[in-house]
Amino acid sequence: MSDVARIEKFVTKYQELKTEIAKVIVGQDEVVNQILISIFSGGHALLIGVPGLAKTLMVNTIAKTLGLDFKRIQFTPDLMPSDILGSEILDENRQFRFIKGPVFANIILADEINRTPPKTQAALLEAMQERAVTVAGHHYKLSLPYFVLATQNPIEQEGTYPLPEAQLDRFMFAINLDYPTFDEEVEVVKSTTTDDTKEVSALFSAQEILDFQHVIRRIPVADNVVDYAVRMVSKTRPKTTGATELVNEFVDWGAGPRASQNLILAAKTHAAIHGKFSPDIENVQAVAYGILRHRIIKNYKAEAEGVSEEKIIKSLF
Repeated sequence: MSDVARIEKFVTKYQELKTEIAKVIVGQDEVVNQILISIFSGGHALLIGVPGLAKTLMVNTIAKTLGLDFKRIQFTPDLMPSDILGSEILDENRQFRFIKGPVFANIILADEINRTPPKTQAALLEAMQERAVTVAGHHYKLSLPYFVLATQNPIEQEGTYPLPEAQLDRFMFAINLDYPTFDEEVEVVKSTTTDDTKEVSALFSAQEILDFQHVIRRIPVADNVVDYAVRMVSKTRPKTTGATELVNEFVDWGAGPRASQNLILAAKTHAAIHGKFSPDIENVQAVAYGILRHRIIKNYKAEAEGVSEEKIIKSLF
């Protein structure tokens, strides 16, 4: 099968996937899109939203429809690296045996990742970057595809350990999850306060997802689109040539090269889900907010004047 035929098949299956997810998840269309773009691009995502917006249900539903193994880890201040990676125990034959932790799944929901100390955060971040973990000197490969969706609660900041910028950079997308609209909330209340439970079917296999990830990576990109993405990222760096006025005034640190890589990868996936065989500048702009939002470090003046990351990113277009 040619790559063109594979992309056409991907478009059809993606629409079926969205329909299946919509059986359980009301609204949140853009959030679901960004999570799926992240998965098919081979990246990870950080979900920022207040409690009670069905983050766990959303990830569980997506995992089921993709036919993948799903584990949820609730991060707490006393969580140790061995609690997520696993540990070696002495069995009845006096042999050391490795008991796998919850990190050994295809999709991991790292709930409230900023509640746990940096040592435990770092253990998960090795798994994200290397797709492998090291325990007691032994190297264990994780099964692919591997996707981490971490959540952060933006309101309760007491007793939290905010992710350092270098660790935030490991996430392809930072996705803001807003309250549902009035009509959506009415629908949520109606559908969740009866005895009727919605079931979703698995539409993909792990191998199919890996195949589509490879097809997306093979999508050609015009030089002018790559130039546009790299130029957009370089504009976020204050006091450099090309930096916008807003960036020079309100930004301490801009995005690094990983942002440029992710912009192109996500633009390829965004183009593919819309049936295009090569991304253009519109596809880069469509994914720019999620990719740059957590990579732009604002200064105190921006915080004081209420200048949002979105306003800064829009100025880059």
